[in-house]
Amino acid sequence: MEGALARILGDVTHLDRVSVDRHFFDELGADSLVMARFCARVRKAEGLPPVSMKDVYRHPTIASLAEALAVPEPARPTSPARPMPEPDRGAPHYLLCGALQLLAFLGYSYLVALAGVGGYEWISAGSGPTDVYLRSVLFGGAALLGLCAVPVLAKWVLIGRWRPCQIRIWSLGYFRFWIVKTLVRSAPPVLFVGSPLYVLYLRVLGARIGRGAAVFSRNVPVCTDLLVVGDRAVIRKDAYLTCYRAHAGLIQTGPVSVGRDAVVGEAAVLDIGTALGDGARLAHASALHRGQAVPAGEHWHGSPALRADTAYPVVDPARCGGTRRAAHGILQVLAVLLVTLPLSLGGVGLLLAEAPQLAAVLEPGPTALTAWTFYVEALTASLVLFFGAIPLGLLVVTTVPRLLSRAIVPGTVYPLYGFRYGVHRVITLMTNRRFLTRLFGDSSGIVPYLRCLGYDLSRVEQTGSNFGTEVKQDSPYLSSVGSGTMVADGLSRATPAPTPLRTTAPSRRLPVAPSPRPPVDRTPRRHRSSPDRVRPPSAGRTAPNGVMWAPRHPAQPSGRGARDPVL
Repeated sequence: MEGALARILGDVTHLDRVSVDRHFFDELGADSLVMARFCARVRKAEGLPPVSMKDVYRHPTIASLAEALAVPEPARPTSPARPMPEPDRGAPHYLLCGALQLLAFLGYSYLVALAGVGGYEWISAGSGPTDVYLRSVLFGGAALLGLCAVPVLAKWVLIGRWRPCQIRIWSLGYFRFWIVKTLVRSAPPVLFVGSPLYVLYLRVLGARIGRGAAVFSRNVPVCTDLLVVGDRAVIRKDAYLTCYRAHAGLIQTGPVSVGRDAVVGEAAVLDIGTALGDGARLAHASALHRGQAVPAGEHWHGSPALRADTAYPVVDPARCGGTRRAAHGILQVLAVLLVTLPLSLGGVGLLLAEAPQLAAVLEPGPTALTAWTFYVEALTASLVLFFGAIPLGLLVVTTVPRLLSRAIVPGTVYPLYGFRYGVHRVITLMTNRRFLTRLFGDSSGIVPYLRCLGYDLSRVEQTGSNFGTEVKQDSPYLSSVGSGTMVADGLSRATPAPTPLRTTAPSRRLPVAPSPRPPVDRTPRRHRSSPDRVRPPSAGRTAPNGVMWAPRHPAQPSGRGARDPVL
């Protein structure tokens, strides 16, 4: 085995002879990309066991790697498989479920549209700007209350309390599950993620969430009765605690428990039947597979998660009492009722009332549809509005957040739900406009766009795809990327967890998670690579010429035979 591994390593490193006792990185001059190609070549070779990057870092010589691969993995204890109902796979069930879903969508959309048209006509009948504004507030409040109440009523009427069970896909039970899931995830309270209002919404749906807990993930739990979150626990953004999973044609529901003072990192995944003990921490982009439990006070990371050798860093605690939380929630509701909804609902009506010529354009009559001048005017107006909105949007997102960032001092701890927390949230929302990121992403325009946002990109060497279309950050003014770095889709630059807000000063390198053993490379220190779906921790750094790997998907096999993603 040593000879075969040495020949493959010699091919990828372009060396005539490779000593089995020489270190991959310190003595042979290999880097992370070279070793990634080595792993791929070994996996394709016949008669050799698969090698992962984790194996390479743990056993950085041919001799030690061959010795580790020669030891068979211990057999995992297997529990007797539970009998599962046979899923409905016939065309009649499939077509019936699809027809019911289409009818439900059309019916709900019709009712919402009908209510919206009636409300618009009532608002437009106002006698003046003040009357229009008041009518907009009243109708907006009623619409907001109704849209929040419908998912809650649907959940309790169609499901009741969620319990661990298995639901056949395309069955009537699956249709009820789909209705509740769709309504719960599309309700207005999702817009208040990270605030006490969002926690209140989950509690009304049946989740047991303790005092002082904070949930920042937009991935709304569906089977909420099976979710338990302890006091002062923190669920970071993009985490998944859905309390269900799809498996073998079935929807399986199960409990998920997060203890007191526990932290679930950004983009972490908790499968059904998992738990975090009190004070436990699950690092970013990690996953707990079914049946895994993190003991109290321990720190785990990886996919599947394992106990970490180092502590998962969090922010020092800051006082955030009930009064602050209540005031923050009340201010959010007032801002929506008194500002956002009146502008969106009554603004159009007020504009048409003050400018009758616009109403004439919107109501041209049936004969206008046959005149070519109508289409020319409509196309001209659309082009002017579209291409006028893009420069205006760029001006806003590159100036307003930059001015607001002066209110936040890097390295300072701020309590949640205060003025600076609100400023930080506004910066995050304004600098993560999906339309602009997709417009400039995967092109040479993404570099100047990110630089205008506030990224420190030093001298950029355009590699063809420096960033993808899904890059996002909590604050662009705290992000720095070195020259020659290639970053693919899904890079997410986050501030530290958890209860208080803290921003960190920008580092001079692309911040990524530390690898088990940072390689010492012979190439220039600027160049780094970061593949898809990377979630770097705050204040982290890459090793020279290093690669940060996205975690394995929870559905992938674990252990030495699992395939790590490669560039």
